[in-house]
Amino acid sequence: MLLQLKDRAPCPKTRVETVRTSLPYAYDLIASLVGELHAGSAEIADNQTPPPSEKERGQLLRALSSDAIRGSLERHFGVALAFQNCHRVAVFPAEARGGATYTKFTSLRSQILNQSPEFRDC
Repeated sequence: MLLQLKDRAPCPKTRVETVRTSLPYAYDLIASLVGELHAGSAEIADNQTPPPSEKERGQLLRALSSDAIRGSLERHFGVALAFQNCHRVAVFPAEARGGATYTKFTSLRSQILNQSPEFRDC
């Protein structure tokens, strides 16, 4: 894939397949949250369970801290992703971005409350 990228950008299908195979924990977690979102009537599906190891934690951080990877996953699944410290990932319908629930989740207040009672290395 690296040789292909020297001449052109990867197609969306190739980008997502690369994420799926190189960051399987992150991909699978997001895919399962998307399934929960579509199966229910809630405005949000989120995960509050910490990754099982540093390897999975790293995958999650790489997937969600990269605009390119996060954007590819959002377009692939047709959702908006949000992330809080302590590895809380949330999936919203794409049109929810900027709405009350999304704005509340991504607020500084919600971030601090997610880390209560004190800031910690989680």
